[in-house]
Amino acid sequence: MTSAPLRPTPGQLAWQHDRMGVFFHFGINTFHGKEWSDGTLPASSFDPTELDARQWVRAAQLAGARYVVLTAKHHDGFCLWPTATTDYSVASSPWRDGAGDVVAEMAQACQEAGLRFGLYLSPWDRNAACYEDPAAYDEFYLTQLRELCTRYGTLHELWFDGAGSEGRVYDWERIGGLIAELQPEAMVFNMGPATIRWVGNEDGLAEDPVEYVVSSTAVSNYVSDSAVLGQEAYLPPECDVSIRPGWFWQPSEEPKSLDHLLAIHYRSIGMGANLLLNLPPDQRGLIPDEDLARLAEFRSELGRRFGKPVEARLTDLGAGEWELDFGATVTVDHVELGEDLTQGQRVTRHSLVGDDGEVLATGLTVGSQRLHAVVPVTARRLRVKADDVAHLAFARVYDTGGAPVPVIEYAAPTHRPED
Repeated sequence: MTSAPLRPTPGQLAWQHDRMGVFFHFGINTFHGKEWSDGTLPASSFDPTELDARQWVRAAQLAGARYVVLTAKHHDGFCLWPTATTDYSVASSPWRDGAGDVVAEMAQACQEAGLRFGLYLSPWDRNAACYEDPAAYDEFYLTQLRELCTRYGTLHELWFDGAGSEGRVYDWERIGGLIAELQPEAMVFNMGPATIRWVGNEDGLAEDPVEYVVSSTAVSNYVSDSAVLGQEAYLPPECDVSIRPGWFWQPSEEPKSLDHLLAIHYRSIGMGANLLLNLPPDQRGLIPDEDLARLAEFRSELGRRFGKPVEARLTDLGAGEWELDFGATVTVDHVELGEDLTQGQRVTRHSLVGDDGEVLATGLTVGSQRLHAVVPVTARRLRVKADDVAHLAFARVYDTGGAPVPVIEYAAPTHRPED
């Protein structure tokens, strides 16, 4: 007898329904043309002249995001809030005469706009002298995490990046206890008491099947090893990718093309994963105009393609077959399906079939949403065949005028970013 699938918590399910968030990589690296730095760049060099957190939030809204994640501390150890743990922070910079707090400004801007707020706190710290003493660093790190969990309101997500921590063991039991005490609703990314996981690449691309129940997770882009969980867990994936080639703003880089962003959409949200799109502020402390223009193009095209869905009435025909009735004859070239996940993820294989029995599309998982581009067909009804224990939550069809699905290729990096 097959055991019942693991079920998501209400928080996990709500996070999956968010579909898209925005990442903000900003810090000491921004002012030195660095992706990773070693913790020796002077705090005095952090001096954005026009930092406007509200402008960042408007960019996130333009992108269609429902939550944001800010790099409160990257691997270099520079803190974007005035922490008691180190002098390597905004308090030692000329910005706001040393009285500034980027995290606080972002938290307020998100609250005003109704966006959920999350924070990235790198476990690896290249500035902290105590890092080589695991017990001492655990205390240091827990103090930083407590500051962030108590000063800035409700946190939607806590992002723990495994890069640089390969082989290092942190006190995840205490870290998890602190999160459970102070931010019990926060989604925890990929390490320790994880409730969501990394998709396994930094290109924003998921592969079919997108499985929500896993027994191991990828930890870092720079090793092939995975973290074994000990038992299966419900961990839906998040696809992180930057709108530019790098994570931090670089003067020589430009945003990805519209087709590239569309391809990411199809291969992340369209596959049933969440998308976390990085928008790096520049040295002024603003999202660059060219990035905003590309975001506007992106949202405009998504709106043109998917802004006028036709909802289907679903009828369960039994034995894993569903009828999609549109109420009238419509032209269809994209079909979006969503699974009822309250009882867990059940669809492992499915197909979309026309009235004449022609198979229009096939796939493995459906998950929170699955987008199929099909050869244009005019019909009042279609059918979905899936596992006989599956339950569909919705079906929508679109007429995009035969809009093509862009294809991109990617390869995982073979080395770390240069210092």
